[in-house]
Amino acid sequence: MPHRLTLTEMAAQIRSKKLSPVELLDAHLLQIQKHNPKINAFIRILHDESRAAARASEQAQMRDEFAGPLHGVPVTIKDSFDMAGYPTTCGSSFFQDLRATRDAAAVRRFKQAGAIPFAKTNCPEFLANYESDNNLIGRTNNPWNLDRTAGGSSGGESAAIASFFSPAGIGSDGGGSVRVPAHFCGIAGLKPTPGRVSAVGHMPAINHPGGLLGVAGPMARTAKDVKLLFETLSGYDWEDPFSVPVPLRPPDLSGVRIGCMEQFLNVPVEAGVRAAVRKAAQCAQDLGFPVESFQPKGMERAPNLWWFFFGILPARITNAFIAGREDRAHWTGTEFLTKALQEAEPTANKVLESLAARDKMRTAMLSQMEQFPVLLLPACGVCAFEHRQRRYETDQKPIGLFEAMMPSTPFNLFGLPGMVIPFGIDERGLPAGVQLVGRPYEEELLLELAIKLEEARGPFPAPPGYAS
Repeated sequence: MPHRLTLTEMAAQIRSKKLSPVELLDAHLLQIQKHNPKINAFIRILHDESRAAARASEQAQMRDEFAGPLHGVPVTIKDSFDMAGYPTTCGSSFFQDLRATRDAAAVRRFKQAGAIPFAKTNCPEFLANYESDNNLIGRTNNPWNLDRTAGGSSGGESAAIASFFSPAGIGSDGGGSVRVPAHFCGIAGLKPTPGRVSAVGHMPAINHPGGLLGVAGPMARTAKDVKLLFETLSGYDWEDPFSVPVPLRPPDLSGVRIGCMEQFLNVPVEAGVRAAVRKAAQCAQDLGFPVESFQPKGMERAPNLWWFFFGILPARITNAFIAGREDRAHWTGTEFLTKALQEAEPTANKVLESLAARDKMRTAMLSQMEQFPVLLLPACGVCAFEHRQRRYETDQKPIGLFEAMMPSTPFNLFGLPGMVIPFGIDERGLPAGVQLVGRPYEEELLLELAIKLEEARGPFPAPPGYAS
């Protein structure tokens, strides 16, 4: 069952000629044929094109010619990244006939590394929801429980990887959209510092001001695989206004102190979420890392400020775009839009004041992280919820969706990297991840720590019923 290997193992076996790229692709396509009808992870599967690419990779393999570290390995692409010749739908029928003229930077770098992008994965309309559902193909279900969401906006990607339809891929994260689906589906995902992984060719464009929040980020089943993806995808890109020439650097874990947050300030979380964080904290301590309780000061309004930039500021533009065509819009694209339009239209003064407040708050956060360069906390306050559920019980009080996402959204606001790895199973049989947050451009440290924590944790189970 080659599709059950990790990304790293697949790449190694292809290079040693123990595994054929054609055999590997066919194994994934067979897994999709067997299980995807109940998951619904894909907007498009490139059967003929990917088979041709796999045959070419196999021929090069036989000649001992390897394009790069991912030679012959199939990967998937969230359908908000351009692939030349195909529509980038962003989960919307408004874009289903608009074909990209060139590959996004992430797709291009995948190909340069020898990978075979073979499918585009589902997302909510306009990427504007925490559930991946739209008018094009419908909703994506969570492989751990079909009655629950795989998350959003990179929900198709997370479900595909968790179900062994794909070993890895690329998602994007403006408010938890890589980290939350990874947590919901029991996989690993990285939200890098803005510009560390080029987002050129993403729709909507990740430029100012949205690029303060949004990034392109790799997703896979293990932290070791995410590290390989990050090393493949990172690098300077002059077309990305946030890109900086930061080279890959060996991490130094000596003396690293971890600040542990079992929840965001006074907002409660589900018991399974809290248990996963405590388990990860104990593993970190057993590995020799000092772990201390951490409560950031001055961050109370951070989620609201994130909502201003993510929801309120672009709302009028989105509303004008769909004006007169509201009957074609999907609920995932309008649920948060409707809420945002109830707020006063932002003035220039409000935008400038909010930018200044964001910068001041970010400085305060980084000052506090001088003592704790890594934070350990939940990715989300709840595990995968039922489709369209918006209130959740905790042992203290019910919380809503906005509160549930508070462990993730402030770090989009501050532009800090965040890494999610699975660390527990709750009483309902749902995976619970933990999040490691670091300082800007310190992804290597987060990845190395995540690898060590996964090794201490041991193998993480697959969703029941997807073993073959």
